[in-house]
Amino acid sequence: MSDEMALLVADVFEAAGALRRSGEAIAATMGQTQARWQLLSVLSDGPRTVAQAARRLGIARQGVQRVANDLVGEDLATFQPNPDHRNSPLLELTPDGRHVLREITTRATESHRALAADFPPGEIAATRDLLRRLTHRVRQQQERSSSPSHEAP
Repeated sequence: MSDEMALLVADVFEAAGALRRSGEAIAATMGQTQARWQLLSVLSDGPRTVAQAARRLGIARQGVQRVANDLVGEDLATFQPNPDHRNSPLLELTPDGRHVLREITTRATESHRALAADFPPGEIAATRDLLRRLTHRVRQQQERSSSPSHEAP
């Protein structure tokens, strides 16, 4: 079973890389990168601070700050005053940012439909279910290994 698990991990990384490259190509059709697309998407449900966006994406705040600055520089997003924290402005999509996100999302939806076309119904849902359960177990394992009772004396 551990050999199968090792092969699954390798396959997931390979798939992630292929999907990342596909996402980069889709984002590039609108002059964007996948990182910018992801941040646009996070902001689509409302303004957030850079730190909030970074937590949502699971990446470092500094990286998100660079991407946010790029989006602001292209008038795809704007910094607005934050009534809750003077030193952490809210990043918000502009109308141009919403347009770019809509276009990228439409192209991604078309690509996803084409990718899924030859899979039997339910197979993708079953794969997603397995990956969610696997992710949950990995997180549980990480939490257990980082708890004080597992630290070396």
